[in-house]
Amino acid sequence: MRIEDRTDRQRLVAVVVTYNRLEKLQQTVERLLEAPEADLTAVVVVDNASTDGTGDWLAGLVDPRLVLHPSARNVGGAGGFEAGMRHAVSTLDPDWLLVMDDDARPVPGALAAFHEMDTSDWDAVAAAVYYPGGEICEMNRPSRNPFWHAREFRQTLFGGGRGGFHIEPEDYRGEGRQIDVASFVGLFVSRGAIERVGYPDGRLFVYGEDGLYTLGLSKQGGRILFAPQVVFEHDCSTFEGQRGRFRPLWKVYYYHRNLLLLYRMAAGWMFWPVLLAILPKWLSKVRHHSGERGVFLRLLTRAIGDGLRGRTGVDHGGILIMAETEKTPK
Repeated sequence: MRIEDRTDRQRLVAVVVTYNRLEKLQQTVERLLEAPEADLTAVVVVDNASTDGTGDWLAGLVDPRLVLHPSARNVGGAGGFEAGMRHAVSTLDPDWLLVMDDDARPVPGALAAFHEMDTSDWDAVAAAVYYPGGEICEMNRPSRNPFWHAREFRQTLFGGGRGGFHIEPEDYRGEGRQIDVASFVGLFVSRGAIERVGYPDGRLFVYGEDGLYTLGLSKQGGRILFAPQVVFEHDCSTFEGQRGRFRPLWKVYYYHRNLLLLYRMAAGWMFWPVLLAILPKWLSKVRHHSGERGVFLRLLTRAIGDGLRGRTGVDHGGILIMAETEKTPK
């Protein structure tokens, strides 16, 4: 990372990955481009071969800060973030990247709040993410690795569940704290972090690429700050109405394979006892998939096998074929 000149704002470039969510993307791009150029140098949008008119809409925009990076095929969120971050660094020379999904956006003033911070001791900064209604967005709540910290390990071991290792609600009203894992919603990544650990693994396709990237950064000595004064909203509906069911069904594979990779990185030598604890819970999810249980188990078995082998370079088309079932709604 270039030496910070405190008289000038650092070059911040946003990277947004989108696929067939034009209405939400429009709100996000509009919000980003409302920020003054001093706060946001450019916006790179990676269109993952959308089929809903996204490409045409983006092509019709006229703004010198908007950089389009279309993909010839859908490479998933992970592939989109890797491609977008690489393109931003190679063509725009940013000091910091800001990554987000197409349904997430900074609230007015969030980028100015980031620039007002002293980030000289930090490799990445995670925003506080809320639903549009103001509630804390659970899926984007940062965490500390319980296998590295005694307090979080005890809390998790004795019934704390996710609350045992994720930051507390009161942290959202505090001054900030160091974390180990954060999501790709409102995550500011420094050039120093990229020089340390590189880019996200695009072969993961979807789910967990952010956790693996940030945990890997922490493992390599990088420091990540949770900054409650930098606020994002996440207008997400990923799990609405699913009631434990995966939709589309092919997501069973990526979710469990990538989570297995994350557990292995987090737990170290304790991975095998952890595996014995989580496998029964994963298998019990089959009850939510009446009429498609065989397909669910086939995908889960493949996910576990590939996760244990560390195999990420799989053909997405093959996973789609594996997930085919007459009772799976489109």
